[in-house]
Amino acid sequence: MFNLKKVIRPNILTLEPYRCARDDFKTGILLDANENTHGPALAEISATEKTLELNRYPDPHQLELKQQIVNFRNSSPNKYSTIPLSVDNLCLGVGSDESIDMLLRCCCTPGKDKLLTCPPTYGMYAICATVNDVETVKVPLTIPDFQIDIEAVAAKLESDSSIKLVYLTSPGNPTGKLINVDDIAELLKRVTYSWNGLVVVDEAYIDFTAPNGEHSQSVSTLVNQYPNLVVLQTLSKSFGLAGIRLGITYCSTELSKILNSMKYPYNISSLTSDIALKATSHSGLEVMHKYVQSIVEQRDALLKQLLNLKYVGKNIGGLDANFILVEILDKNGSPSNEVALKLYNTLAVDNAVVVRFRGKELNCIGALRISVGTEEENKELLSKFEKVLNEINS
Repeated sequence: MFNLKKVIRPNILTLEPYRCARDDFKTGILLDANENTHGPALAEISATEKTLELNRYPDPHQLELKQQIVNFRNSSPNKYSTIPLSVDNLCLGVGSDESIDMLLRCCCTPGKDKLLTCPPTYGMYAICATVNDVETVKVPLTIPDFQIDIEAVAAKLESDSSIKLVYLTSPGNPTGKLINVDDIAELLKRVTYSWNGLVVVDEAYIDFTAPNGEHSQSVSTLVNQYPNLVVLQTLSKSFGLAGIRLGITYCSTELSKILNSMKYPYNISSLTSDIALKATSHSGLEVMHKYVQSIVEQRDALLKQLLNLKYVGKNIGGLDANFILVEILDKNGSPSNEVALKLYNTLAVDNAVVVRFRGKELNCIGALRISVGTEEENKELLSKFEKVLNEINS
């Protein structure tokens, strides 16, 4: 039976959270945190900057922001959800990357424990594992639908107790394919009694899966039902806020308490919090949904036109993110990394259009990953894409 205390490293279980100045008092003449009481060293300061009191350390708990995020996700729960989220289910980080690294440090003893990934997948999992001296075990996604192989993953977990974490990306990067929610639920149930570890679902692109407000595909609202589930999200994609670096970890209240004890006390800046509060407000969510709908419409139109080009093969991935993954062919009609790489470089160097070569990822030969731009950007991309590709294959 799943036991969180046996997943967490023993030294982490003994950790007491750092108690900072703002935990005790927040008002009055504050002379307790060694802050510069004269204010920010700015020649000019806006009204907003003055209100934020940038000379003071930020709120270490961000309860107002957490509540807005919780309200948003609870308003459209997953079909399996029975217990709503609360602020005690959340830990905020500097982008999802901080959460990815923190979970490794929390659960995996260096040189002993392992991480399981399902390639093709996000490259930071393996990088963070290497930094933390954690071996990566790989069980590929199924082909051609890019779904988890439940039997293979479960068999690997049940045969190797040193695997403490499974990282799944849904929708996938670079695949752009949502992992079937039923399969995630099935995996969680399957390993609850046979394996002691955490299944981490990275949902950076989740809002692009239900642009019209349909029932949510996010499994974030399931963390109170599955104590072995952790879900990562970010404001970088659908909210268009990559520059503020805000990541969200959803998990059981027991694990959340541990992660919040591990995090640095002031990891979310006042500037980040201010923007995030506006973005997750009612008016901010309306803007986000409008932009997501526009991106989805442009994505479908862009893919249709790309697939009509002579040397573009199939759409390798799915239509669940703000990008597409297409196959580039040589003059003989075969997927070609050589042609795809040359097209990628020529577009960037000579045409000021930058896409991403992904041909070295597992089962992605000849693949280019293309983010969906504005209507004007997509028109320019298509024009230059066709011209350069025809020249390469001429």
